[in-house]
Amino acid sequence: MPETWWDQSAFSRRRANLQVRNQAIGAVREYLTGQGFIEVDTPAIQVSPGIDRHIRPFKVNVRGPFESADRRRFLHTSPEFCMKKLLAAGEQKIFQICHVYRDGEEGHLHHPEFTLLEWYRAQATYDALMEDVINLASSAAAAVGQACFRHRGYSTDINQAWNKLSVSQAFAEYAGIDLLAEVTGQDELPSRKFVASAEAAGVRCDENDRWDDVFHRVMLECIEPQISDGPPTLLTDFPTPVGALARPKAADSRVCERVEAYACGIELANGFSELTDPIEQRRRFSRDQSAYARLHGEAPPIDEDFLSALAQVPESAGMALGVDRLIMLLTGADHIRDVLWAPVDMDVE
Repeated sequence: MPETWWDQSAFSRRRANLQVRNQAIGAVREYLTGQGFIEVDTPAIQVSPGIDRHIRPFKVNVRGPFESADRRRFLHTSPEFCMKKLLAAGEQKIFQICHVYRDGEEGHLHHPEFTLLEWYRAQATYDALMEDVINLASSAAAAVGQACFRHRGYSTDINQAWNKLSVSQAFAEYAGIDLLAEVTGQDELPSRKFVASAEAAGVRCDENDRWDDVFHRVMLECIEPQISDGPPTLLTDFPTPVGALARPKAADSRVCERVEAYACGIELANGFSELTDPIEQRRRFSRDQSAYARLHGEAPPIDEDFLSALAQVPESAGMALGVDRLIMLLTGADHIRDVLWAPVDMDVE
């Protein structure tokens, strides 16, 4: 009989990781509450899970006690929309640690149900988020007596200075691509030069690739391997076409105020200064719906209530951090299942 996750022998091998998990989450809560954040709790069932063609949500049908017809809803892929509505309601510094759900995700770093930490600061930009993620990582590491992140042969001192690199600098240095020359404002399809530059860097492109397909291929194959070794890295200022909810930089609208944190080959966190223009946000949602429909069929709906709230959201910044990935880095675990109390059973029909 195959070994089950609850078998005492199997569970005992994960027990130390789970103790680290509890201690680290406690330290994260302590850091954020010490910074004046309030912990919130929003529903997992939403009108729209967001519209990202790279993320497939779980659909659910709900009905009231005397209703015969179902209403289509979704399990949230992030608590983002609800949390921004709380900013519109007047909250200033909020965080949430919750389970989120994404279909079609399975692998050593991916699971269909996983734990996300998300936090928002009103009257702040992504610069504050960068300080937060560094401090959160240090606080969690100190709480479990660790000084290094470790994963699959990589190791890095958490308390050293983090590397900070713009995406355009990374593309130039590691792929020989002038990325900003390829951000034209008409970025549904890649230019021949962009494709040729990607292929010259060793990235295989498909004739049906969209602009962001080429971008993400270069990121995956050329950039991420180069920033896996050495200090943790803050990758900043992404091209606006791949920052659907992020505010463009005032100095150069080709890029947006988005940052991702990487360590030991793992993308740990993603955040940005928030776009608060509902007209521009609607345009981006409509564009993303078309892209989603081409790949997966009917796209999730636009959350009209979110767009109404967005006009009331102050200047703010928010970040999402994968809690399970943080625990993997703190324990050196090889697989996300090694840091979960119980996995989703994907093998049962």
